[in-house]
Amino acid sequence: MNAQLIQRIADQFQIRLNQVENTIKLLDEGATVPFISRYRKEMTGSLDEVQIGDIKDEKARLEELIKRKETILKTIDEQDLLTPELKDRIDNCFDATELEDIYLPYKPKRKTKASVAREKGLEPLAKIIMKQQERDIESRANAFVNDEVDSADDALAGARDIIAEWVNENEKARNMVRRAFELGATIRSKLVKGKELEGEKYRDYFDWEEPLRRCPSHRLLAMRRGEHEGFLRISIAPNEEELLERLNRFFVRSQNDCGEQIQLAVKDSYKRLLSSAIETEFAQASRLKADQDAIQVFAENLRQLLLAAPLGQKRVLAVDPGYRTGCKVVCLDEQGNLLHNETIYPHKPQEQTKQAARKITSLVGAYQIEAVAIGNGTASRETEHFIKKLRYDRDIKVFVVSEDGASVYSASKVAREEFPSYDVTVRGSVSIGRRLMDPLAELVKIDPKSIGVGQYQHDVDQKLLKNSLDAVVESAVNSVGVNVNTASKHLLTYISGLGPQLAQNVVDYRKENGAFNSRKELMKVPRMGAKAFEQAAGFLRISDAKNPLDNTAVHPESYHVVKQMAKDLNCSVAELITTEEKQKEIVLEKYISESVGLPTLKDIQKELAKPGRDPRKNIKVFEFAPGIYKMEDLQEGMVLPGIVTNITKFGAFVDVGVKQDGLVHISQLANRFVSDPNEVVKLHEHVKVKVTEVDIARKRIQLSLKDVE
Repeated sequence: MNAQLIQRIADQFQIRLNQVENTIKLLDEGATVPFISRYRKEMTGSLDEVQIGDIKDEKARLEELIKRKETILKTIDEQDLLTPELKDRIDNCFDATELEDIYLPYKPKRKTKASVAREKGLEPLAKIIMKQQERDIESRANAFVNDEVDSADDALAGARDIIAEWVNENEKARNMVRRAFELGATIRSKLVKGKELEGEKYRDYFDWEEPLRRCPSHRLLAMRRGEHEGFLRISIAPNEEELLERLNRFFVRSQNDCGEQIQLAVKDSYKRLLSSAIETEFAQASRLKADQDAIQVFAENLRQLLLAAPLGQKRVLAVDPGYRTGCKVVCLDEQGNLLHNETIYPHKPQEQTKQAARKITSLVGAYQIEAVAIGNGTASRETEHFIKKLRYDRDIKVFVVSEDGASVYSASKVAREEFPSYDVTVRGSVSIGRRLMDPLAELVKIDPKSIGVGQYQHDVDQKLLKNSLDAVVESAVNSVGVNVNTASKHLLTYISGLGPQLAQNVVDYRKENGAFNSRKELMKVPRMGAKAFEQAAGFLRISDAKNPLDNTAVHPESYHVVKQMAKDLNCSVAELITTEEKQKEIVLEKYISESVGLPTLKDIQKELAKPGRDPRKNIKVFEFAPGIYKMEDLQEGMVLPGIVTNITKFGAFVDVGVKQDGLVHISQLANRFVSDPNEVVKLHEHVKVKVTEVDIARKRIQLSLKDVE
């Protein structure tokens, strides 16, 4: 990438030139964003993942723009119209919209009104009119009457078609229209006639209008969905009268007949060409912004969900609750392997409560169960109540687990590969139990779109969504790190430098040769080259390795530094990791070299203090309010415990245990102005909320966090 483009990126993100240069060099060499942000801080000046991701995206955008410029230059050159000035202007243009405006007059066109008029020889008449010096334009027009042009009026109409195209292709005119859209466009939504009943859920938008620049993303996406489903018509337009007045002031310079002809051409140009082109631009731009807002919300929710607190390696009994079909129960060992499964019927209509109780207490004893995971779907509260009132021979913690996406997993190819001889209900229960043990390891098996923490996720640009969510999963997996001897293929796929094929090769090697004893042994995995090893090694952990650094985030390329530190302190590496006093004696500046700077040394010091530390929080048991099971149990003014289940731009949804989430509108999150709900609440956070309104008919619960102790 040339210096001019690197300078542009540096200016755009307000970072130093060498930071951008080095980041792009690393990306071009095949380094991943997590690797660069964690292990190349000296090169990037400690840029974080977001900044590196921004550089990567902008680099891709500029490269696409350069390809487009090459196509445009070639097309204009083939017409013998490429002047040095025009080439220079295109070379120095880095705005996609401006580039297309420059290209528009030279763009090969289908048959248009203007091209038909040119074929009839009316372009000279159009030029005469544009000069606005002819006093009797009708007489001049008579000279253009021929076999193809019936009259002076026909000649003038054809000339106006050519002028309308010139107006449409005029950059200043297009920017004038854009400015009017930008400052004063109104988005309008109207009901499609005869669709009142079918489109009932879009009633709010049957006759709606507001300034486009103030329209929030969730409202715009709702309107666009209504349009896509055929219930609404959406339009975007500024004040037409004011805009035409401005365009006339720009193009009309005389009060004679020519001026009148130009006024007619300007109006035609705006209505037929300009307005629709610029409306499309603004519809796409507003849609893109709404998509990006929704994707940002989804990505942040997904990050929080993936990094939710894990229970860890414990023996778990997991329950997928149900009424008529019973509760599917599975017992899992510390690694999440299925030991036992069956179905109990503690609820109506069977109400085999005693048999179910005996079965659960028997399973807890037989399989040395340490915790119970209950899915939060149908019959969840009743099942939780049933499980909690049983007496066990040990202390058993009971957790309610989100089962969003569990049904998608249980019917997936991944689940069929893991459990070919079990049905979907057993697989779903296993997923619920594993989610409690390690949410990250289990959720990576599911398409993020199916996890249920988004806002209009099926309406947004799917490629944009996938790229964003994949980046979040990659970031989350690498920030935690994985045990290479227990991680699934799906988890390993997201490790920096691996991907699906190498992840499968790691799993296959493990099956054939047993557990890895060192990071160095990873080099024996088929197709694990030096580059892939460099990218992946620091994020892969080996818990019982001979070298204790193999179970830390210290990269193998820095082992020599730790060995030198231990040598200088007259101790082993193992002693250095376990002895806080020794760590305090390390003088970091002493180990600075050409390849290792202070940022890396500080990271090493932190890692020695807490080797292989998990950045996730500790899990907490949550309990709903007793006696509250359905919406009818709620009363205004009640203060209840709840769990945040979803966060959107307009507020947060909270489960208070009544099978219907309540909404805490953004205005009810705090006794102050809140621009982003994530400032106040996090996904799966335990909160206390006040019930402000219950609408049973519409299944709506309004909640508030204000003035709640």
